[in-house]
Amino acid sequence: MTPILTIDNINKSFINHRALTDVSLEIPEGSVFGLLGPNGAGKTTLIRIINQISYPDSGTIFFNNKPLRRKDVENIGYLPEERGLYKKMKVGEQALYLARLKGLSKQDALKKLKYWFEKFEIEQWWDKKVEELSKGMAQKVQFIVTIIHEPQLLIFDEPFSGFDPINANLLRKEILELRQKGATVIFSTHNMGSVEEICDNIALINNSKKILEGKVNEVKKGFRTFEYEFKYEGTTSIAEKLEDRYKLISEKQLEEEQYCRIKINDASSPNELLKNVMQHATVHSFNEIIPSMNDIFIEVVNQHKTQN
Repeated sequence: MTPILTIDNINKSFINHRALTDVSLEIPEGSVFGLLGPNGAGKTTLIRIINQISYPDSGTIFFNNKPLRRKDVENIGYLPEERGLYKKMKVGEQALYLARLKGLSKQDALKKLKYWFEKFEIEQWWDKKVEELSKGMAQKVQFIVTIIHEPQLLIFDEPFSGFDPINANLLRKEILELRQKGATVIFSTHNMGSVEEICDNIALINNSKKILEGKVNEVKKGFRTFEYEFKYEGTTSIAEKLEDRYKLISEKQLEEEQYCRIKINDASSPNELLKNVMQHATVHSFNEIIPSMNDIFIEVVNQHKTQN
C-alpha cells in the first residue's frame, strides 16, 4: 500500500533526555496503524512532531510523498491523550467554534455537528456547559471536533481512556468506519486488545528506538511458539503416550473432558501431532495458541531492556 506518511530517520533530544533515535516508519494509506510503547518511549514526541507542535533535530517527514509543511496540518486531525475543553463555554458553542477553526463554514459546521451529536446521542447536551459533562461525554465531543473536517490523517492518543465498554465499542466502530471511508488512522494506546481488534499494522517504540514493526497478523505469526491446545474425551492423561518430539506443557480435567497444551519441538506438522493424539483419544477441538499482542509487547520490551 502507498504510504500517506513516511517518517525518515527522525531524531529528537531534550535536555538530558533522548526522545527519538533514528526512527523510520511508513504509514500505509487507508490503514489503522498502532503506535505502541511503554510510557516515556517517545510516542507522544513523535506525534507532536507529525502535528508540527515541535520539530525534529534531524530527519524528514513526508506527507503524500512531499516534505511535511505547516499547511498540511489542515489535513490532520489530532485527539491528544490530555483533553482540553473550555469548561465555562456551552458544549455546542465550543464545538461550533472548534469546527470553524478547522475551516468549515458555519452552515456546514452546524449540519455536521447535528449529525454527529445525534449519532453519539449527546444532542441534549448542546446548551449545557462543558463542566457539566462527564469525562466520557467530554471525550465524545472532542472526538467529534477532531474528525469534523474529514482529514486524510487522524491521530488518536489513548482514545478509549475513561470510556465504559459500551462507548469504547462505539468509538472502535467509528474508527473502523472512518478507515472504510478512506481515512488513515494512527492509533496510540496501551490497550493491546484494542490493537488486535482494529489495527492493520503496528510499530513498537522503546527507549526512543523502534524495536518492532509490521502487519499485526505477520508480527503474531513471527512469535509463534508452536503450541497447540486439545480438548478430548476421557479421563486418562495422554502425556506418557506422546512421541519424544512433543512436549506436554499443561493438562487439566473438567468433568468428562480433558484439556492439554502440547508443544512441537521439531519441524513436524500440526497434522502429525493431531494424528498422534487421535491414536489415544477422541479429540473434540484442536487449535494453535498464538501469542497475544500483549504477550509480544511484554516479551519484546523485556528483551530490549536486557540488550541495553
